[in-house]
Amino acid sequence: MDTRGGEFSQQDTDFGTAVEFVYRVTAADFEEALRARARRSAAGRLQALTAPVVGAVSVSVFSVLRDASLLVWGISLVLTVPLMFWATGRGLRTMARRLFSIMDSYGQCRTVADERGAVSTGEHASFSMDWTVFPEYLETPGLFVLLGGDRATGIAVLPKRGAQGPADVDRLRVILDRNLKRL
Repeated sequence: MDTRGGEFSQQDTDFGTAVEFVYRVTAADFEEALRARARRSAAGRLQALTAPVVGAVSVSVFSVLRDASLLVWGISLVLTVPLMFWATGRGLRTMARRLFSIMDSYGQCRTVADERGAVSTGEHASFSMDWTVFPEYLETPGLFVLLGGDRATGIAVLPKRGAQGPADVDRLRVILDRNLKRL
């Protein structure tokens, strides 16, 4: 894959040709990706469960220190834990909007992927990556979500609506399965 200026070669690789997606990302894409990450990756589950667990522990410790009755402790716990889950969801929405605000300036994107990696070219910027940058991926009904692994917070979205046809979605899935770990 030639990374100069986001151009690529249409040559066949050992396993097939490159796959091209043309799309414009939306805030909803990032929200879908972050919610899927929260459900299906260890790092995402840890992030999603931290606030509710901290809230439950805090209420319990405060109730013990204040010598609160079991009823007060129970009511506080029942109110706090759902509130923390709601706050976590709001946090994911906020994070999705922030990620979108960064990517929105790229405009319409053209991403070409093959066995070696992917090149993404936007209206104002381009970048290339080897598959080692995102060792894991997951698939949602509308997206392929590339993840930077448990120790990294990197995330990339590739909307399926950008495929030139249904066969391209299947071809990309094959490329990703060969090069990344599916969650």
